[in-house]
Amino acid sequence: MVVNFKDTVKLPVIMAPMFLVSSPKMVIEGCKAGVIGSFPLLNARTGADLEQWFEQITTELAEFNAQNPSNQAAPWAVNFMSHPSNHRFEEDLQLIKKYQPPIVISSLGDPSPVVSAVHSYGGLVFADVINLFFAQKAADKGVDGLILVCNGAGGHAGTLNPMAFIGAVKEFWNGYTILSGCISNGKDILAAEVLGADFAFIGTRFIPAHESLASEGYDQMLIESSMDDLIYTDVFSGVKANYLKPSIVKAGLDPNNLGEKGDLSYSRENRTVKAWKDIWSAGQGVHSIKKTQSTVEIITEMKEGYSEARNKLFVAQT
Repeated sequence: MVVNFKDTVKLPVIMAPMFLVSSPKMVIEGCKAGVIGSFPLLNARTGADLEQWFEQITTELAEFNAQNPSNQAAPWAVNFMSHPSNHRFEEDLQLIKKYQPPIVISSLGDPSPVVSAVHSYGGLVFADVINLFFAQKAADKGVDGLILVCNGAGGHAGTLNPMAFIGAVKEFWNGYTILSGCISNGKDILAAEVLGADFAFIGTRFIPAHESLASEGYDQMLIESSMDDLIYTDVFSGVKANYLKPSIVKAGLDPNNLGEKGDLSYSRENRTVKAWKDIWSAGQGVHSIKKTQSTVEIITEMKEGYSEARNKLFVAQT
């Protein structure tokens, strides 16, 4: 299998894999609409659940492609946590080999085992990175793409400006370059391309999709929140991430008095609240969320905005 983007990707977008949010249905609907859908493998609570998800995605996309030979679905992707703490490391890696997702996104660890497994069947490996040090390390390990997680992204975001980060990476990297951080609409996607990105990596905008696993309360909080409602802290997961202050308040905590990284009240052994489940994340693009929509409706809006922005740019150039 060789991944081919030419005729299947209708918009240069990868739906970011979001813990406890991304679902198989989101992936399927996204791919049918012409963007790369993805999900974290650990969203499936057991290996048996994961195999069912793989079966669902591969079956439904194969049926769609058979019925639409001239309008094939975009490739799909999964997120594999490469860190040794992943209790399903070997089990999930074997399922990757069996179901052969076209793209595997490696995070939080050495991507070498993933690169070996995925390249064996012709797939691609992308690694998410937050600085030049990790970008160079991932490049040296033979990945095919670098996801530059910049300032303002949801979840475990970096702190670098996207203009500076992508410019520095391009000095040593000529593989796929994917830009992440505050990208929410068609104009943003075009801007990422102008900076030199092959794809925009979009998460927050898809959280309130009808097909997502997010709760109604999470959806409503996103609609009511702005970038001023975010806090960047390592207290909950041990790694710096952007969280919604209202969710912290809802959990009975004070966003202005959270303590320090490693505080026992949030440790794995004795925690009263859990990151992602009780404390919800969002990126600075949260201001763009005004209502819940289907995955297809969100992508359609992005396509329209992207075309409009491209047309304006063309007119300006002529």
